[in-house]
Amino acid sequence: MIKILLVEDQQLIREGLSALLSLEADLNIMSEAENGQIAMDWLAQQSTEQLPDIALMDMRMPVMDGVAATSAIAQKYPTIKVLVLTTFDDDELITQSMNAGAQGYLLKDTPSEELASSIRAVAKGYSQFGPGIVQKMMAHTAKGGTHSSSQSPSTELSTLPPKIQALTPREREVLTLIGQGASNKEIAQQLFLSEGTVKNYVTSVLSQLDLRDRTQAALLAAQWIQTF
Repeated sequence: MIKILLVEDQQLIREGLSALLSLEADLNIMSEAENGQIAMDWLAQQSTEQLPDIALMDMRMPVMDGVAATSAIAQKYPTIKVLVLTTFDDDELITQSMNAGAQGYLLKDTPSEELASSIRAVAKGYSQFGPGIVQKMMAHTAKGGTHSSSQSPSTELSTLPPKIQALTPREREVLTLIGQGASNKEIAQQLFLSEGTVKNYVTSVLSQLDLRDRTQAALLAAQWIQTF
């Protein structure tokens, strides 16, 4: 059973999401909160065993917004995975929520079946991004001038951070696919590898780049993917 904390300031949307997700036999809405502060207050009252697995998080909320709440949860309750669910696909908001520690970013018009599947995937440790979200992250990074797409391939490779340069071509392929939101199974299928081999590659990439999880890897890949 996947335990969920639902954080959403609009009551009708909160009740609708709760009703829809409650239809899934393996999903349990433990509690609902109308803003990040109420969510943090509720978490503070729970024992370690009672903590939810997933916080389904809105972004624009009064008192404490989703970015602040996501950051607080990542710092105080690292076992809880945050999945953003919002009406906004704003580039800056996406980047802020990912940097705060969210494992995924979906829009509220995501079909209920896809939302349930994404919750399950995030609970297993996978990153989940709605259609076009990764592309927006990449576009936002490009606007920031992190690197130029007009450089020659050899020059582009030299602009990569040393730790990324040290990755093997196969490890960079794996990192690229992580950035596209692919699961280990999907990476294995695309690269014609076993899932065990892919898992080893993922572990190696995270270790070499000093990354905490796949979400951080996805952000890094989105930032540098054009030079891989």
